[in-house]
Amino acid sequence: MGRAVVANAYQVKLIAAARVKTDKHDAWSLARLLVADLIPEVWVVPVHVRELRALISHRRRLIQIRTRARNRLHSRHDLETLDHVDGQLETVDDELNRLTTVEPWPRFYPYLVQLPGFGLVVSMTVLSAIGDITRFPTAKHLTGYAGLGASVHDSGKTHRTGRITKQGRRELRWVLVQAAWVAVNTHPHWKEQHQRLTRRKPTNKSIVAIARKLLVVVWHALTERVADRKADEEVVAFKLMLWSWKLGKERRGGLSTPQFVRAGLMRLEMGEDLSHIIRGGTVRPIASVEEVLALQSAA
Repeated sequence: MGRAVVANAYQVKLIAAARVKTDKHDAWSLARLLVADLIPEVWVVPVHVRELRALISHRRRLIQIRTRARNRLHSRHDLETLDHVDGQLETVDDELNRLTTVEPWPRFYPYLVQLPGFGLVVSMTVLSAIGDITRFPTAKHLTGYAGLGASVHDSGKTHRTGRITKQGRRELRWVLVQAAWVAVNTHPHWKEQHQRLTRRKPTNKSIVAIARKLLVVVWHALTERVADRKADEEVVAFKLMLWSWKLGKERRGGLSTPQFVRAGLMRLEMGEDLSHIIRGGTVRPIASVEEVLALQSAA
């Protein structure tokens, strides 16, 4: 049986550049590269990843429409546009929440939402861009895919690094920068990292460096299925609680919110001694490990 190969057009162009450009010559060049196993292949995106990417793209377009409508808010028609777009955004976000419970995303989503700056939209955007984490043998491959790797110039004895390549998925790069801003403003570790970086480079460049470091953490979290070593357990528990509220009981598989939070913490292997969290002066309980284990045994 034959095998279809989808080639990276940009890399093929670099390998097989020629002055004579005809369909016949191009086909011959591709055939020779294929025989020599020199075709730079690209990943064929499976349907579930393609659908998630389409939903994320649709949401981004709605945000752009809403921004333009707000900027020209001078008439009733603009208000009607805003109301319509806001309603569509609610529908999209509800669908994103639903997808966090549909395979394969629930296997990976908790490991992202635990990270500082990562909520529903950021986490699902990252998952849609990455698709299959096993495509990236190292964290360096992933940062290169996002266009967050530094360009390198080698000439003789000269080795010089430059700006980031920006050759990669733009939406992945953008959401990581947004997450980086949140992380440096809310998390002690990333705040300290940012302050150290800003001593020797401009703020914007240091934020890009933080985004790259965050992506390295993403690679380890998804590849090794581990929690962030520097995670604040109470913050993670509250994020799991917010996720639970957005899902509703039916999508939680019948679990109560305290049970859902405990199940999430157990998956992340953290917060074993955490019995409750306090937000806004309200004490919010978390189910015990024994209670969740008993439920799983009964199921």
